[in-house]
Amino acid sequence: MEWWGIFVNKFFINKQNGIKQSVIIKWFLIIISVGVFFTFEVGDVHAANQTYTQQFQNSTTTLSGQSVESNMYFTKMEYWNVKNATFNLNYQVSQLSSKQTSDITVSINGVKFYSFRPSNKSGFQTEQIKIPVSLLSGDNTLKITGQILTKKGKGNYQLAQTPANWLTIKSGSNVNFEYQLKDADNTVASFYGHFVGQDTIANQESKIVTPNNASSDELTAAMITLAGEARVITTANEQIPVVKYSDMNAQSGNYIMAVMTYNHLPNNLKNKIDQSKLKNNALVMTQYQNGKHYLVVTAKNGKLLKKAARFVANQELMNETNQSAETITSSTDTDSSSLHDNEKYKLTSSPDVVTGSGHRTTTYQISLPNDRSNADGSKVKLHFKYSKNMDFKNSLVTVYVNNTTLGSKKLTKSHADGDELTVDVPRGTALGNSFTVQVAFDLETNGNDNSDNSNTPWAQVEPSSRMIVKSERSNDLLYTNYPTLFIKHQTYNNIAVVLPKRLSSVDYQTLTNVFNLIGSFAKSNTGNIQFYTHKPSNKVLANSNVIVIGTPKSNKMIKDLNKDLYFKFSKNLTRIVSNEKLSIEKNYGTQVGTAQLLRSPYNKRRGMLVVTGASNQAAYLASTQINFQKNIEQYSGDAIVVDQNNNHYGYRFKKDKAINESLVKKRFFDSNSQIILYLGLIVLALVALCAVVILILKKQSLLNGGHKHEK
Repeated sequence: MEWWGIFVNKFFINKQNGIKQSVIIKWFLIIISVGVFFTFEVGDVHAANQTYTQQFQNSTTTLSGQSVESNMYFTKMEYWNVKNATFNLNYQVSQLSSKQTSDITVSINGVKFYSFRPSNKSGFQTEQIKIPVSLLSGDNTLKITGQILTKKGKGNYQLAQTPANWLTIKSGSNVNFEYQLKDADNTVASFYGHFVGQDTIANQESKIVTPNNASSDELTAAMITLAGEARVITTANEQIPVVKYSDMNAQSGNYIMAVMTYNHLPNNLKNKIDQSKLKNNALVMTQYQNGKHYLVVTAKNGKLLKKAARFVANQELMNETNQSAETITSSTDTDSSSLHDNEKYKLTSSPDVVTGSGHRTTTYQISLPNDRSNADGSKVKLHFKYSKNMDFKNSLVTVYVNNTTLGSKKLTKSHADGDELTVDVPRGTALGNSFTVQVAFDLETNGNDNSDNSNTPWAQVEPSSRMIVKSERSNDLLYTNYPTLFIKHQTYNNIAVVLPKRLSSVDYQTLTNVFNLIGSFAKSNTGNIQFYTHKPSNKVLANSNVIVIGTPKSNKMIKDLNKDLYFKFSKNLTRIVSNEKLSIEKNYGTQVGTAQLLRSPYNKRRGMLVVTGASNQAAYLASTQINFQKNIEQYSGDAIVVDQNNNHYGYRFKKDKAINESLVKKRFFDSNSQIILYLGLIVLALVALCAVVILILKKQSLLNGGHKHEK
């Protein structure tokens, strides 16, 4: 813009050869100048379209049967003004399929908008499909339906279901958005929507800031806040960094959450706050300065600051706060809401209809609390309806869990208006805490000579359908149970975090990694968590699950724990040394980091996580394996080693993996109660039989003795 100002200035002031500019030309130039100014300074702020690609979380899946159906889910941010949306479908169909008759249809939120025939080629192929912007909502369901028909002969097609009728949808299918951003307004809700937005996080525009020398309460408040955001963000490979104030400008970011006590706030934020509002209160307040959006979370003491952090960690409260500031008192209800399902999980909240003849499948995702897994005694209670224009000799319904068949039932005309099926999950079936229930209908019609393009017959899964899941708390002190060993009732299980007294920038990165995953598993903000920059009392340690972060030189507690570690430090604490699992060269030992799950030496029924290395950078390397679910799933042991070349290895040291041995015994007796009962009855029967035999022999001996006496 300077060049334009110089040009105008010279045009007005400099007069060459005595020529005088006319008033009209002057006004014309002024108008043009103003127009150019607004074009450069205002119009370009968000004028250019931005793009964001949202990957589906579905893994590569194969759908079999002449009729196939699959659902995918994605979200659109409220602050996007979407110009274009493109669905990129990566798929493959059976090489035997007829490209002239097979077809695939795509619908969004129940509205069909695109159909196509697979190309006549083998291998994976991509179809780019424009989604009508008018059909988009906040949460969207993208459904793929189709018929994959294989050749039978000239001019004829085999419509019966065979293994050769299949469609594979490859992981990596996505929706690409082209949009313009709508700036956040001054309300807390608007800031929050942008702050946790997928594109904001992916573009590293969000961050949480603490003071340079944060107190234990400020660190606790910051991690409560991070955990609250981690549980609601939908990006699988991105996280919100926590940084100290001196590092704030070293990173990009237009949406900044400052979590600090009032005395530690920088002057530019402190000057905007009326201190009278902080008398016995905490404050959550938006500010806009120098092109950046701030949310200031502050109070004059640590207790109220942690209370404010729990408010920010409650998604419902943040979305409901349509003003620029919110005051929080010690009596403010900040707890997250919870649903008490009593082990009953609805398959669908509205009638779920499948249409058309052939094999039709609908799938439902069941998620248990993250600290629990299924136990014996689970069952599916299915309620459903179906049409009466079918060949009931060949029509049936089948229920699966994770592709394991639970049971089937023939459909009958007399029960078409209301049928039900109850099937048990086989004893010993391990489902974990997230699994799928599939309901498959084989809807056969009288006569099957034509391709299936009809909306009849149909079947409908009713909202009263349930899965009753018997579950139990996970009891393994291994990474297969991490981080749920730190979670109870979907919230923090009394966690004590011990940190170096002075945190480096790298320590903050380590902290962010550790609590990104733990926070995503904590569905509620009500749990107890406290940070310490010194070793807590033995009472606190005995009653807590403990996380220790740092080096043996920066954190004295790691030095004290060295004798309990699987990977120990040398006597001078400068490197990690070899053990029975791994030989470690002396220079290599100064570079590797390790994350170890120990049985707490302060309470054998508690767990302890130690993230450490000879340097802060080494400890950070270890934390990179416990920050996302996809990373932790690689490990089944209790120790992880990572080097600077990102080579990472998992090991198991403890033979007894149980956290609570008495719980193992109780579960053994509970799961084998019938066998134990039968064995007990057999033993009693044997004892009784032995007693009878002894009595008979004794009686016979007396009788025999009596006869001899008579002689």
